[in-house]
Amino acid sequence: MIIKILGTWCPKCKLLEEVTRRTIAKLWIDAQILEVDKIEDIMEYNILSTPALVLNEEVLCMWKVPNNEEMESIFVRLQ
Repeated sequence: MIIKILGTWCPKCKLLEEVTRRTIAKLWIDAQILEVDKIEDIMEYNILSTPALVLNEEVLCMWKVPNNEEMESIFVRLQ
């Protein structure tokens, strides 16, 4: 599984990465996390704001950082 965090690495972007890493570790998910910070690469996803979470090239959330429960729900639903 490839997870991309799209953002400029503001505090919100860093928090999304932290929550994502914590969740995949808790759920024992084998995933690679990539940081995408180049504007031209971010624009390819047609999102309105960052941070954004992309899983296997599908944008799952943008602008907000899901709490731990919401993040777990995202990954459990996709397994």
